Amino acid sequence: MSVEPEPIAIDGRRLGRRAQATRRRLLDATAELLESNGLLDLTVVEIARRVGISPASFYQYFQNVEEAVLALSQEVGDELGALALLVEQPWKGRRGFELCHELVAGFIRYWDDNRAVLRMRDLAAQEGDRRFREGRIQSLSMITDPLTAKVEEAQRAGRVAPEMTPYATASAMVAMMGRMAAYHRSLEPRGRFTRDELIETVARIVYQTVTGRRP
Repeated sequence: MSVEPEPIAIDGRRLGRRAQATRRRLLDATAELLESNGLLDLTVVEIARRVGISPASFYQYFQNVEEAVLALSQEVGDELGALALLVEQPWKGRRGFELCHELVAGFIRYWDDNRAVLRMRDLAAQEGDRRFREGRIQSLSMITDPLTAKVEEAQRAGRVAPEMTPYATASAMVAMMGRMAAYHRSLEPRGRFTRDELIETVARIVYQTVTGRRP
């Protein structure tokens, strides 16, 4: 596991304990304000006011609001490492499906916990911001890469069709999980399925597609 670089000030100085605490408060305030503001609507003044510092102090840590959101998206992206451990274990038998089920449930919970930041990250990536796009790819690769290995393993065993490109298959499964995680709150009130039913259905699709086994 890679070690996160120590935060530094805009001028390159290492941050002391109090400065790191202030930077943390700025990031937390940014995340809170994103719940009710779009990236373009969020201002340095609002963030600084929430923390109780001057706007000028904000610029000791970040060049602009976008940079603070980028830092948040990188932090949130790293949290997928815990879910990657579920994919790296063997998916065989009942326990294999349980691990897949935990992955889907965890992915939805991850989105629910970080919805505002992930929404802004994905929007910026879709609009062509290379930094957000690369961060998104790097984060999701923690899930996509081991899923790709599982598809390759299943192909060697003859359980998955050789016409299915492993990386494309894994990417499609991650995209499906991300899409359902992003929109399940607006879909569930329609009464067509519950959260538990959604998790069970998506887990079965992922498991059978990736392993070639029936749950």
